[in-house]
Amino acid sequence: MLRLSVPTAEQEKRWHITAICLIVIETLLLLTALAPAQLWTRLLPQSAAAALDGPYPPVLAPLVAALLYVLPTLIGFLCRAWQRALLYASLPAWFSLGLFLVAATSKIGAFYLVSPDHVTANVSILELFALLGGIGWLGRHIFKLHQSG
Repeated sequence: MLRLSVPTAEQEKRWHITAICLIVIETLLLLTALAPAQLWTRLLPQSAAAALDGPYPPVLAPLVAALLYVLPTLIGFLCRAWQRALLYASLPAWFSLGLFLVAATSKIGAFYLVSPDHVTANVSILELFALLGGIGWLGRHIFKLHQSG
Protein backbone atom coordinates (compact mmCIF):
# COMPACT_ATOMS: atom_id res chain seq x y z
CA MET A 1 0.00 0.00 0.00
CA LEU A 2 1.30 3.45 -0.91
CA ARG A 3 1.72 5.68 2.12
CA LEU A 4 1.12 9.36 1.45
CA SER A 5 2.12 10.59 4.89
CA VAL A 6 5.41 12.22 5.80
CA PRO A 7 8.21 9.67 5.30
CA THR A 8 9.57 8.10 8.45
CA ALA A 9 13.23 8.29 9.40
CA GLU A 10 13.65 4.62 8.47
CA GLN A 11 12.12 5.21 5.04
CA GLU A 12 14.35 8.24 4.46
CA LYS A 13 17.39 6.19 5.47
CA ARG A 14 16.47 3.48 2.93
CA TRP A 15 16.03 6.08 0.18
CA HIS A 16 19.38 7.64 1.06
CA ILE A 17 21.15 4.25 0.93
CA THR A 18 19.45 3.50 -2.40
CA ALA A 19 20.62 6.85 -3.77
CA ILE A 20 24.20 6.14 -2.67
CA CYS A 21 24.09 2.70 -4.34
CA LEU A 22 22.85 4.33 -7.55
CA ILE A 23 25.67 6.89 -7.31
CA VAL A 24 28.21 4.06 -7.12
CA ILE A 25 26.65 2.27 -10.12
CA GLU A 26 26.57 5.51 -12.13
CA THR A 27 30.22 6.20 -11.25
CA LEU A 28 31.27 2.74 -12.42
CA LEU A 29 29.35 3.17 -15.68
CA LEU A 30 30.97 6.55 -16.30
CA LEU A 31 34.44 5.23 -15.51
CA THR A 32 34.00 2.44 -18.06
CA ALA A 33 32.65 4.95 -20.59
CA LEU A 34 35.62 7.31 -20.11
CA ALA A 35 38.26 4.59 -20.32
CA PRO A 36 40.12 4.77 -23.64
CA ALA A 37 39.32 2.21 -26.32
CA GLN A 38 42.94 0.99 -26.28
CA LEU A 39 42.48 -0.14 -22.69
CA TRP A 40 39.49 -2.29 -23.57
CA THR A 41 41.20 -3.83 -26.60
CA ARG A 42 44.15 -4.76 -24.37
CA LEU A 43 41.98 -6.12 -21.56
CA LEU A 44 39.52 -7.89 -23.86
CA PRO A 45 41.53 -9.01 -26.91
CA GLN A 46 39.05 -11.77 -27.80
CA SER A 47 36.17 -9.29 -28.17
CA ALA A 48 35.79 -7.73 -31.61
CA ALA A 49 33.56 -4.94 -30.24
CA ALA A 50 35.76 -4.02 -27.24
CA ALA A 51 37.05 -0.81 -28.84
CA LEU A 52 33.51 0.41 -29.55
CA ASP A 53 31.45 -1.00 -26.68
CA GLY A 54 34.05 -1.40 -23.93
CA PRO A 55 33.42 -4.28 -21.55
CA TYR A 56 29.75 -4.57 -22.49
CA PRO A 57 28.44 -6.85 -25.23
CA PRO A 58 26.96 -4.92 -28.18
CA VAL A 59 23.46 -6.07 -27.26
CA LEU A 60 23.78 -4.28 -23.88
CA ALA A 61 25.09 -1.00 -25.33
CA PRO A 62 21.62 0.61 -25.60
CA LEU A 63 20.84 -0.39 -22.01
CA VAL A 64 24.09 1.14 -20.75
CA ALA A 65 23.38 4.36 -22.66
CA ALA A 66 19.86 4.48 -21.21
CA LEU A 67 21.21 3.93 -17.69
CA LEU A 68 23.57 6.89 -18.11
CA TYR A 69 20.45 9.07 -18.46
CA VAL A 70 18.02 7.27 -16.16
CA LEU A 71 20.26 6.84 -13.10
CA PRO A 72 20.93 10.57 -12.46
CA THR A 73 17.22 11.24 -12.87
CA LEU A 74 16.37 8.47 -10.42
CA ILE A 75 19.00 9.77 -7.99
CA GLY A 76 17.39 13.21 -8.13
CA PHE A 77 13.96 11.64 -7.62
CA LEU A 78 15.15 10.00 -4.40
CA CYS A 79 16.40 13.28 -2.87
CA ARG A 80 14.13 15.52 -0.81
CA ALA A 81 16.19 18.70 -1.27
CA TRP A 82 16.99 20.08 -4.71
CA GLN A 83 20.56 20.92 -3.65
CA ARG A 84 21.20 17.30 -2.70
CA ALA A 85 19.54 16.13 -5.94
CA LEU A 86 21.90 18.24 -8.06
CA LEU A 87 24.97 17.27 -6.04
CA TYR A 88 24.24 13.55 -5.90
CA ALA A 89 23.29 13.36 -9.59
CA SER A 90 26.46 15.15 -10.73
CA LEU A 91 28.85 13.58 -8.19
CA PRO A 92 29.64 10.54 -10.40
CA ALA A 93 30.53 12.88 -13.27
CA TRP A 94 32.75 15.01 -11.01
CA PHE A 95 34.60 11.95 -9.75
CA SER A 96 34.91 10.21 -13.13
CA LEU A 97 35.99 13.35 -14.99
CA GLY A 98 38.48 14.12 -12.24
CA LEU A 99 40.11 10.70 -12.57
CA PHE A 100 40.06 10.95 -16.36
CA LEU A 101 41.64 14.42 -16.31
CA VAL A 102 44.41 13.34 -13.94
CA ALA A 103 45.17 10.36 -16.18
CA ALA A 104 45.02 12.50 -19.34
CA THR A 105 47.26 15.26 -18.01
CA SER A 106 49.92 12.72 -17.10
CA LYS A 107 50.09 11.71 -20.79
CA ILE A 108 49.18 14.92 -22.63
CA GLY A 109 50.32 17.73 -20.35
CA ALA A 110 49.26 19.99 -17.53
CA PHE A 111 47.15 22.31 -19.68
CA TYR A 112 44.84 19.59 -21.00
CA LEU A 113 42.24 20.63 -18.43
CA VAL A 114 42.08 24.27 -19.53
CA SER A 115 42.02 23.83 -23.30
CA PRO A 116 38.76 25.39 -24.56
CA ASP A 117 37.30 22.30 -26.22
CA HIS A 118 37.87 20.12 -23.15
CA VAL A 119 36.49 22.70 -20.73
CA THR A 120 33.31 22.99 -22.80
CA ALA A 121 32.84 19.22 -23.02
CA ASN A 122 33.49 18.67 -19.31
CA VAL A 123 31.17 21.47 -18.20
CA SER A 124 28.48 20.15 -20.56
CA ILE A 125 28.67 16.71 -18.95
CA LEU A 126 28.41 18.19 -15.46
CA GLU A 127 25.48 20.38 -16.52
CA LEU A 128 23.72 17.40 -18.11
CA PHE A 129 23.95 15.27 -14.98
CA ALA A 130 22.89 18.15 -12.71
CA LEU A 131 19.94 18.87 -15.02
CA LEU A 132 18.88 15.21 -15.00
CA GLY A 133 19.02 15.22 -11.19
CA GLY A 134 16.92 18.37 -11.15
CA ILE A 135 14.37 16.78 -13.47
CA GLY A 136 14.19 13.79 -11.12
CA TRP A 137 13.67 16.08 -8.12
CA LEU A 138 10.93 17.99 -9.97
CA GLY A 139 9.33 14.68 -10.93
CA ARG A 140 9.26 13.68 -7.28
CA HIS A 141 7.43 16.86 -6.32
CA ILE A 142 5.02 16.68 -9.26
CA PHE A 143 4.27 13.05 -8.37
CA LYS A 144 3.78 14.03 -4.71
CA LEU A 145 1.40 16.87 -5.68
CA HIS A 146 -0.50 14.55 -8.00
CA GLN A 147 -0.85 11.93 -5.25
CA SER A 148 -2.07 14.42 -2.64
CA GLY A 149 -4.47 16.20 -5.02
